[in-house]
Amino acid sequence: MKKTKNKQNNQRSFYFNEYNQNLITEKKSGVLNISHDRIYSLFFIFLCLIFIFATKIFFISLKSYDSKSQFKNHSTYKTSRNDIVDRKGEYIARNIPVFHAAIKPSLVKDKKRFLIKLKLIDPSLDYIKIKKNLDKNSYFYIKKNLTLDEKNKFWSLGEKGLIFEITQTRIYPHKNLFSHVLGQIDIDNNGISGIEKFYDTDLKKNDNQSIHLSLDTNLQYLIREELLKSLSTFQSKGAASLLMDVNTGEILSLISLPDYNLNLRQDLKDKNFTNKITKGVFELGSIFKTFTLALAIENDLYSPSTIIKNIPDKIQCSKFTINEHDEMPSDLTLKEILVRSSNIGTIKVARSLGEDKLKNFLEDLNLLNKINLELDEIGSPLKFLWNKCKLETVSYGHGITTTPLQAASAYASITNGGIVVNPTLIKNRTMNSKTKRIVSLKTSKNINNMLREVVVSADGTASLAEVNGYYVGGKTGTANKNINGEYTSKKLTSFISVFPTNNPKYLLLTLIDEPKPAPELVYNYRGKKISGIHRNESGWNSAYVAGKIIEKIGPILAINKNDFYDNYVVKKSDW
Repeated sequence: MKKTKNKQNNQRSFYFNEYNQNLITEKKSGVLNISHDRIYSLFFIFLCLIFIFATKIFFISLKSYDSKSQFKNHSTYKTSRNDIVDRKGEYIARNIPVFHAAIKPSLVKDKKRFLIKLKLIDPSLDYIKIKKNLDKNSYFYIKKNLTLDEKNKFWSLGEKGLIFEITQTRIYPHKNLFSHVLGQIDIDNNGISGIEKFYDTDLKKNDNQSIHLSLDTNLQYLIREELLKSLSTFQSKGAASLLMDVNTGEILSLISLPDYNLNLRQDLKDKNFTNKITKGVFELGSIFKTFTLALAIENDLYSPSTIIKNIPDKIQCSKFTINEHDEMPSDLTLKEILVRSSNIGTIKVARSLGEDKLKNFLEDLNLLNKINLELDEIGSPLKFLWNKCKLETVSYGHGITTTPLQAASAYASITNGGIVVNPTLIKNRTMNSKTKRIVSLKTSKNINNMLREVVVSADGTASLAEVNGYYVGGKTGTANKNINGEYTSKKLTSFISVFPTNNPKYLLLTLIDEPKPAPELVYNYRGKKISGIHRNESGWNSAYVAGKIIEKIGPILAINKNDFYDNYVVKKSDW
């Protein structure tokens, strides 16, 4: 009985001890479990805090962007336009982001204080108008087209009611330099003139495909600089120039003065801002003599050494008397007619050609009809009726109008070996593979030799265009301007030069509108320094300016010495 009881007690003790042991174990395990739960909880809470903090930072940044700076990305795509670059890839027209600063009056807490702070930032603003608009509580602009620096100044005010709209604007880094080529766009991003209009569809594609022009920025700067000097030197109304590759027709430079700052977005209606090279339609005078004489050589009627005898000093044409501009010998070779620029001598040659031949030749040279170029601003030569008298006046450039672009293109076709070239403002433009010959290689070479003589001969009219090392040749042209159907004493002078004449590569046309004599100018005339010459013919201004330009741009064009003969020699065998 006692043993049974002890046995029961021992069993109970065992169960109790086991229970206690289990309990202790469970407690220890519970503590551990509780510890792990706390760690997990704390870690979870920590992650939540990080998430909340990050989220808050994100929304603060959004608020800062959307509320403090108050940007509205307006019309970014609407106003996008592809870039226009020069032949070397330099930007000459492109879009950049700009900002419009506006006010939302309902968000401005202290309007008086805001006006004071705003005035410190930009005193030039119209604060009377701003105050009125603030009182109206309607959304309004305080300044448009801010640069990033200007925007940051306004932003520094920390005004919630100050709104910034992001958009794009068209800028022209070189301001006036390409004004007559690039043209303008309107407020709705439409091209309204120049390249901007001609390639409007392509520029609006926003496909990052730039329009590559054939123009060279460096050449533009240098040539424009000389033309600006000419305005002052000769007190002229305007000036213009064209530099062209005679073999490809690519226009390397085109300047017309006066010009204008493209960034001003102004709608120009003043006729003085006309592109004189492409839109201007003028009588260009004696530069037409080259066409008449080239046709005579091409038809084997004369050679450069052929003597035309008994040339009178004047002839009658209908009711008008045609005179020589200077005293001339009665006998002149064909070359001398060009060198001395004889009106009557050219007329005698034209009479032997006849009306039809000269007319057809000028048409083939694209001188009588509107010429094509990547601009809408292209002038059309005035129409006229051909007759015996018209044949005579047209032969030396009187009574016939054309654009300087057309005259330059015609000279390029005659001097490059006789292949017709079409002018272009686009680099590496794909041309029609078919070539049209206008004169033979022999005729072309003869003309180049004759043009060279105009510059280097003692009797030549363009000695001021000579630049050592470049074998410049060319022809002067002086015409009295026809205003409202009547000829005036006002002159338009031009000079078309080709260099090097023994292997022509470049053509430079210079034009001066209503030059005045420059008696104080010291000329380098045939190796001598002279001054006091009171003349306003082409040889004394347009040719002079051409020489200055070639002297500057020659090194940039980098004409290879192999392009020249060691000595300039007019080969009689080619005559």
